[in-house]
Amino acid sequence: MDRAGEMAVFTKVVEEGSFSSAARALKLTPSAVSKQIGRLEDRLGVRLLNRTTRQLSATEEGDAFYQRCVRILTDMEEAEIAVSQRHSAPRGTLRVNCGVAFGKHQISPLIPEFLERFPEVNVEMTLTDALSDLVEEGQDVAIRFGKLQDSSMVARQLAVSRRAICCSPEYLQRFGEPKHPSELTAHNRLGFSTAIHLNEWIFRLPDGSEYPVKVEGNFTANNGETIHEMVLAGLGIARLAEFLVSSEVREGKLVRILKPFYRDVEVPINAVYPTRRHLSPKVRAFVDFLVEKFNPVPPWEAES
Repeated sequence: MDRAGEMAVFTKVVEEGSFSSAARALKLTPSAVSKQIGRLEDRLGVRLLNRTTRQLSATEEGDAFYQRCVRILTDMEEAEIAVSQRHSAPRGTLRVNCGVAFGKHQISPLIPEFLERFPEVNVEMTLTDALSDLVEEGQDVAIRFGKLQDSSMVARQLAVSRRAICCSPEYLQRFGEPKHPSELTAHNRLGFSTAIHLNEWIFRLPDGSEYPVKVEGNFTANNGETIHEMVLAGLGIARLAEFLVSSEVREGKLVRILKPFYRDVEVPINAVYPTRRHLSPKVRAFVDFLVEKFNPVPPWEAES
């Protein structure tokens, strides 16, 4: 028997707590299992198991060896699954979770092409700005902004997000264009009712100093999509993601203002999934598809 086989026998004995139970699970005879463990101990030069007439337990060396064996056997199994699944056709229901604005404007338009490529996959998409637990809610992939906080998750970066200070041409005609951040106090600034950390806009003056402006206006919402609609309607000025407004800026429906004073920080946009282990073909196909579509230049920058 090869070393992997020896490890499999040894781990099964430790887990079952007896030669006879391990033998039944492995479809071997108890004597064959006992001889296998004896040969393994002889080769390693240590006693791995404490044997009595009533019970069997791992020694200190045996427990350390068991932990290593479990990791090695798991890695071997995952390597085989990964190779075999690369040749399996993606199929089944793919559950995708994404924020409202990014999902509507950037992910949803790509879904028809994805489904055309992988006709055996069904997509179930949930759009919400409330963060959810992927494992508890049975989601396969989520699109998340910012650094990955949960070490049990895997993230592949798709692009980066920046924001712009925008309003409609109609708003500028009615109220004039602010030329300096200090002039924003005379304007209707639209903000978020929940993500209040987004309700302070930081500008940089020519001398390098920062100039913060707090959002104060007659309308707030819990998502960027709704604020975007109000800005298009001419209600006020807002700070919105470039992926949301780039096409309207290009078409003249929105105007970027205070550009000399504002350059937002880059926030990574990631495709997040629970673990690399047993990654299904449908998840791998979807994440690879998104990476293809957003790299090297995301759609909203390519259009600019």
